[in-house]
Amino acid sequence: MTSGQAGSAGPSAVLRRALLAWGLGDVALGRRWAGIAWLVAEILAVAALVYLFTGLADTTGYLIPFLAGVLFLTAWAAQAALAYQAALREESARDLVASRSAAAGMAWLTVPLLLWGTGFWLVSGTASSPAAALDRFETSWPALASGGSLDPGIETYGGFSASARTALGTLQRLCAQGSLSSDCSTSARNLLRDVRIAVVPADADEATASVTVVSFERRPSRFLGIFSATELVPVPRQTLLTIHLRALPAPLPGGLQLGARRWRIVGAAAA
Repeated sequence: MTSGQAGSAGPSAVLRRALLAWGLGDVALGRRWAGIAWLVAEILAVAALVYLFTGLADTTGYLIPFLAGVLFLTAWAAQAALAYQAALREESARDLVASRSAAAGMAWLTVPLLLWGTGFWLVSGTASSPAAALDRFETSWPALASGGSLDPGIETYGGFSASARTALGTLQRLCAQGSLSSDCSTSARNLLRDVRIAVVPADADEATASVTVVSFERRPSRFLGIFSATELVPVPRQTLLTIHLRALPAPLPGGLQLGARRWRIVGAAAA
């Protein structure tokens, strides 16, 4: 394809192709090698993004893959804009229809931006802090009541499930005695309604959490410092489980270290 033949592709068509994949706009302009270079760069960028995401998304370094994804989308928009500008120069005319079409075309990039910006936070950071690791535990804990298992990614030793099952048995006995909420026997998840988990950091890389049964007492209070009111205050009654957590090194695939840590449960004791 010669440069003259490629010049027949209008700016809008070039932009649409550039938005489909990196370099297609340059190929439409007849700049084959530039298009191939962009396409290779896209493949490498996707591979790097997958590499960073699989290694760091659930760690304390979760911002690294997120920012890498934003940079990927920025490069996507930049190569499309460069191809569009080159097409305009070849056409030597900037009509309003082309400008409006360019704006509408570039607006489609907001779709992957929204998907990345929302989807990333739904799956990332699951071991980036003690609270995140404990949230995974609390979510899977009720499954033990029906013979299920805990989330396999939250612990580094084999005794935690036994401790968690013992604590859950204590909750079931308290429920049978009428010491928990009235609907505690309805489902395993309702057993946790009167349970609170408090995290006490020991240092930057270690923390301890107490799983405690609470009751609620109504106490007098003041609204706006003027009006008399009452409030429900949780009062600790019994500690069920003490959990020890540690931030462990989280190397990337291949052993590359970027200083990221992954919080894991390394010990527990049922009361």
